[in-house]
Amino acid sequence: MFSDAFMQTDVFNWVILPLLIFLARMSDVTLATLRNIFLSKSIRYIVPFIGFGEVMIWLIAISQIMKNLHNPACFIAYASGYSMGIFVGIKIEERLALGLQIMRVITAANPDKLISALVQNNFGVTTMDGQGSKGPVKILLVVVKRKDIALVKNLIEETNPHSFYSVEDIRNVSHGVFPGKNNSSRLDYLKRVFPYGGNH
Repeated sequence: MFSDAFMQTDVFNWVILPLLIFLARMSDVTLATLRNIFLSKSIRYIVPFIGFGEVMIWLIAISQIMKNLHNPACFIAYASGYSMGIFVGIKIEERLALGLQIMRVITAANPDKLISALVQNNFGVTTMDGQGSKGPVKILLVVVKRKDIALVKNLIEETNPHSFYSVEDIRNVSHGVFPGKNNSSRLDYLKRVFPYGGNH
């Protein structure tokens, strides 16, 4: 890709090579971050492929580092790529919005409007009676996909704005009621990462 003469120039050694190392390290750490996230979400089918790409990129980057131990710009690029890879991996995972979460809604007000709104949006709701520090309360349990958390929060704010709610990750469920198709395509993950890539 580069001529031998150009690879001996200062431009290549102090600009091009460090930039390539930065991009390679950013890519492999991004893949490593996604691999760990996918494992924590029990999404294992893609992990071996991510691991293969991650190691291949890392080998390329580290081989260039070992060939240029005299060049401090390469070390800075390597470390910077590591930091940027973590950031990019986290941002991609946020766009993917993988996994399920449980929302616990506690309200002293009548929750009928909230329950009705949740049911109309095809969310499953479990209701229990509880006792708070100021009297009886209703406890609503709603298992939702992460991408639907914002919708549920909006429904709560519209119908029971003074409710207390918490959100926690869960690994998997055996049954449930969720909006949309039960067997959504895995391409939906890519659409959430690149929201402007499809038809409008």
